[in-house]
Amino acid sequence: MSPTHLPPGKLPPDLLERVLGQIPQHDDRLLIGPRVGEDAAIIDMGERLLVAKADPITFATDAIGYYAVNVNANDIAAMGGTPRWFLATLLLPETQTTDDLVETIFTQIRDACEALNITLAGGHTEITVDLNRPILSGHMLGEVTRERLVTSAGAQVGDTILLTKGFPVEGISIIARECAVQLQAQGVSPTDLAAWQHYLFSPGISVVRDAQVLQDAVDVHAMHDPTEGGVATGLHELAHASGVGMHIDANRLPLLDAGAQLCAQFGLDPLGTIASGALLAVIPAAQTAQAIAACRAANIDAYAIGTIVEASRGRQLGDRQLPMFSSDEIVKLFS
Repeated sequence: MSPTHLPPGKLPPDLLERVLGQIPQHDDRLLIGPRVGEDAAIIDMGERLLVAKADPITFATDAIGYYAVNVNANDIAAMGGTPRWFLATLLLPETQTTDDLVETIFTQIRDACEALNITLAGGHTEITVDLNRPILSGHMLGEVTRERLVTSAGAQVGDTILLTKGFPVEGISIIARECAVQLQAQGVSPTDLAAWQHYLFSPGISVVRDAQVLQDAVDVHAMHDPTEGGVATGLHELAHASGVGMHIDANRLPLLDAGAQLCAQFGLDPLGTIASGALLAVIPAAQTAQAIAACRAANIDAYAIGTIVEASRGRQLGDRQLPMFSSDEIVKLFS
């Protein structure tokens, strides 16, 4: 009997939890190590805590330098930290790599780092056999004070769940960039196509400012950055980390018009489509209006999408279970 092959994307949570559970932890300074649902590791460095994250760019081929810096910075910010140092492992395909390609990717990395006051601290670059497109694996280090540290595990029953910006911002950008020729052939106007491609920058896939604004305004109990597997997977990961249930109001989920149109066009479920650009935050219910007002004062849309409940009440989306996705819907574009 042949083994069952896993689909592209994140490992199944039960498998990941099982293999991580077999790894001994010998260092008392590792305060938060590898675990399902947490965005980054936390290491005790004395007065400040080091926040460490690694995340590759495997779906997008265009603007991968910008993607890599921002998705890694997002995970630092979701822990309450400030991203400081970026390291890049860039694997380039043989027979396709030119000076222009290398310079373009490094320009993207440089510009993205400068925009967030991050230093490119090192990494590795090579031309690799059997690749058909560039792969950029990013590694981000940041820092946070003990008082400002936020995890995905702090959600409390009765809390409000917020989502910033809407979804799927990253999915819109990837579809518009990777399927531009097909969209043009289907009659999409150059104006719409350019606007969707620009979602990478506006509203943008960065949530660094979202996290800072919320932490400055209210008591944030938990944050999580929904990426692969979309908002639905992000919600499941947050609930798993906190050991809680959640009830999500389907009518309050801020599905962006462009996301609805593009996902329908390519047969994707927006809830399971890669969603960088949105931040999940869990706050005391009494501070909901204050949090939304603070975000909007900073020109960031924010929406109350649900409530944290006891784990025994499950994870509900309206009157049905919150769907789970074995792999990100965007994978269908590359199959």
